[in-house]
Amino acid sequence: MMQTISIPPNLAELAKGRDYILTDEIARATNHQPQTVRKSYCMTGAYFGIRPVKLGNRLLWPVEGVAKLLSGGTAQ
Repeated sequence: MMQTISIPPNLAELAKGRDYILTDEIARATNHQPQTVRKSYCMTGAYFGIRPVKLGNRLLWPVEGVAKLLSGGTAQ
């Protein structure tokens, strides 16, 4: 059984159809500083349970996980 995720309008606008967003963008979506996101990733390997994909020196955060988080659910 597959569950569809509803992406909040502001997150959809930020993602512009992409499946992954950058660290600065997830910080903006969750109303935190980018350094807070980076620190959480360095300490736990995740940010509110969302695990990024590394591409070179960038962290790419899945929009689906961020949508779950913003909808009050758990990202896992």
